[in-house]
Amino acid sequence: MEPTTRFQLTNVVLAVLAVGHALATWPVRATAALFLGGAALAFLAEAAVVRAGLLEHAMAPRVAGVPLAVVAAWPAIVYLCLRLALLVRPPGLAAAGLAAVLATAFDLLTDPTGVDAGVWTYPDHPVSAPRVAGVPWWNFAGWLGLVFVSATLPLAAGL
Repeated sequence: MEPTTRFQLTNVVLAVLAVGHALATWPVRATAALFLGGAALAFLAEAAVVRAGLLEHAMAPRVAGVPLAVVAAWPAIVYLCLRLALLVRPPGLAAAGLAAVLATAFDLLTDPTGVDAGVWTYPDHPVSAPRVAGVPWWNFAGWLGLVFVSATLPLAAGL
């Protein structure tokens, strides 16, 4: 299977499973806050870096240069990392912070694979140095901040 197709399929399956699990174990309001709010944050962040010429995706379908599979997968990854964090921390900012660290570590391991496979690229740009395995520093900073904010959404919604 081509890397782009495999990545899209994996993202969609992950999203469906995560939403299903969340609906079975969390209040609907908390689930909606994370998956809808997290998807909106992911879309806005991805669209901004695509528009700035810092990131290009090979996947389709896209809206404003952002693959829909990425928008679906983002809150699913946040959900999984938040669930792990909640095993060791009570709901709150510490759990959101731990989820952000876990998700960023996950991205540190997986993002270079996507670059190597040509699923996405980070064009040369002065703001994109230094890089880790071809991935600019700001990508990891973005994951840390955006996952933290996304992980607070279900907590604010009553989780």
